Amino acid sequence: MVLYLLFTITSLVQASFDGSSRDFLPKGDCEQIVLHNHLSLCYSSEHRQSSWVTHLLTKESINGRQGRTNNFRRDLSVDDPVGSRDYKGSGFDRGHLAPAGDMKLSYEMMSESFYMTNMSPQRSAFNSGKWRSLESFIRKKVKLWGDAYIVTAPYLKGEFDTIWSGVSIPDFYYKIAYFPEENIMIAYFMPNKRLTGHDLEEFLVSVDELEELTGFDFFSELPDDVEDMLESKIL
Repeated sequence: MVLYLLFTITSLVQASFDGSSRDFLPKGDCEQIVLHNHLSLCYSSEHRQSSWVTHLLTKESINGRQGRTNNFRRDLSVDDPVGSRDYKGSGFDRGHLAPAGDMKLSYEMMSESFYMTNMSPQRSAFNSGKWRSLESFIRKKVKLWGDAYIVTAPYLKGEFDTIWSGVSIPDFYYKIAYFPEENIMIAYFMPNKRLTGHDLEEFLVSVDELEELTGFDFFSELPDDVEDMLESKIL
């Protein structure tokens, strides 16, 4: 009976959303929210990057045929936008928050992932290493568990060094994935450095922990009992 009620409640919640990056926007202090067609974001002019980016990951967007557009560019939706050359010579990658590998369904979808508001300064060994492994892992789980609502973000509490153009260099990044078809939520908190020899499982955290760290309220649209159950777990 408990499982039946949980399934029924979650099904009703799913029915009230349209299946897009706008369905579950984190709640909390946000200077500017931008709603693109395939990703949504909260922009911080202080740090010159997004405080979070959300997108919906589907099997179709994973299996699409669209290749990388590599058209890194300013996002004119925000004030004082970062340009494609603002990382040049910094020693840091223009690291995707919502991954290009999640955006293969159409040219528009892929192109949106190359807005500079979807970038953050990542060390190359992290971006091409364990962070990429996490992105691939989430895609594999979508093929098993169905669509996922994903929040990806730099951790922007405290003081930071910056690259020459004033973009803050985060020490940590986090990613949360919610799989409504299976009532599963998983979250990771990872340092921005080479992580060779570490397993992804070492970086699992609860969403409750991330809420405490960041001050954001994630997936608050879920019924309280469902949210409390999912966000307290470390899967």
